[in-house]
Amino acid sequence: MYKIAVAGTGYVGLVAGVCFSEKGHQVTCVDIDDKKVELMRSGVSPIYEAGLEELMQKNNETGRLSYTTDYKTAYKDADAIFIGVGTPEQPDGSANLSYIATVARQIAESVEKDCLVVVKSTVPVGTNDKVEQFIQDFLVNDVRVEVASNPEFLAQGSAVRDTLQAERIIIGTESKWAEELLINIYEPFHLPIVPVSRRSAEMIKYASNDFLALKISYMNDIANLCELVGADIQDVAKGMSFDARIGNKFLNAGIGFGGSCFPKDTKALENIAKQNGYELKTVKAAIDVNKEQKTVLFKKASKRLITFSGLKVAVLGLTFKPGTDDLREAASLENVPLLLEKGADIYAYDPVGAFNFAKVYPEGKNRRGSITYAANMDEALEGANVCFIFTEWGEIKAVTPDRFEKLMRTPLVYDGRNIYNVEDMEQAGVEYHSIGRKATSREGLKESKNLELQHS
Repeated sequence: MYKIAVAGTGYVGLVAGVCFSEKGHQVTCVDIDDKKVELMRSGVSPIYEAGLEELMQKNNETGRLSYTTDYKTAYKDADAIFIGVGTPEQPDGSANLSYIATVARQIAESVEKDCLVVVKSTVPVGTNDKVEQFIQDFLVNDVRVEVASNPEFLAQGSAVRDTLQAERIIIGTESKWAEELLINIYEPFHLPIVPVSRRSAEMIKYASNDFLALKISYMNDIANLCELVGADIQDVAKGMSFDARIGNKFLNAGIGFGGSCFPKDTKALENIAKQNGYELKTVKAAIDVNKEQKTVLFKKASKRLITFSGLKVAVLGLTFKPGTDDLREAASLENVPLLLEKGADIYAYDPVGAFNFAKVYPEGKNRRGSITYAANMDEALEGANVCFIFTEWGEIKAVTPDRFEKLMRTPLVYDGRNIYNVEDMEQAGVEYHSIGRKATSREGLKESKNLELQHS
């Protein structure tokens, strides 16, 4: 077993550190925030992630997992130091590498034995070459330090499972020593390991994420066309899914992708291409489609309604996906300000994301409208004139069509995640608009109810 230090305790760093300790390694997680460190020492996770807190508490008790702000002590005798700090998007779409540079210099000035530095953060191709040179420039002691690339492929909401049961481990190294050390660190996971060069590992991360983003944007583009020609995107996706060359994943149409990876990584790869004099037309198209898709429901509703001013608008789901409290690039962040600007009185509900959303949009009067955070879905729906669904949380999916008809003043629902069966909503008397499928119209509802009366 190895002594491992992990720099950064966000989704990447904390999950990696906890999972390494679960597999028997001695792990120290490093963060600059004293309050966050104390919170983790008490067994409380600073992020909402299924199964993470339980593993933290378990490995805290075994003594294999610890937390500190004292990076010098954590780094000085570590066999490997994993960097999991953020690389946020800059205005031009490039990745901000300042946090990685800070950690690299701290490592250079602290290590007292041979050490492998492993970058898990998503970085532009060639960054790890620069990180290694940067460390050599500031290295204090006469020790061997090499840098490896080990990109993560976890999804928020299933990050622990995605780490412990990963489909593959990508390791990018430039020496046999570094490759063998990383293979040995991952040996207890009993997972397929793919050794490649550093630059290939960096590119695999971007190429994988951007391919999935392309797939989502393609299906959203097709969904928009389905509405125009009278096809049903769910039927189309089902038919496509039987083709082994296409597969059945990432075929669900909706209001676009969000989160910390796809939006940032598509823009970063497009920026890398531009810097090298090349245009990635497919990735650029995915970015453009996703940007337009985020507000497609708002545009539909704006055509249907004279005004949002003075209307009670229920918003169900604020996070970019279920299973996380992360709001980054969430559809709600695009649509809520538009609704507020139009004077809507929003009643928003999310099982875990409301607290974070309130930091951006505090409860009360906001712009021309107002926002209230409902304690439950019934409070959000009661007397509402229109409802928007932005996140497919399980408890939102569990709402039956008749509940919309019963609770809302006007059962008018715009579903960005295609949760409901169109016919079920129509039979319940709900005017229902989704993505890539037919909408139930008010006239259709009247005809349906008249037929029911004639046959009763």
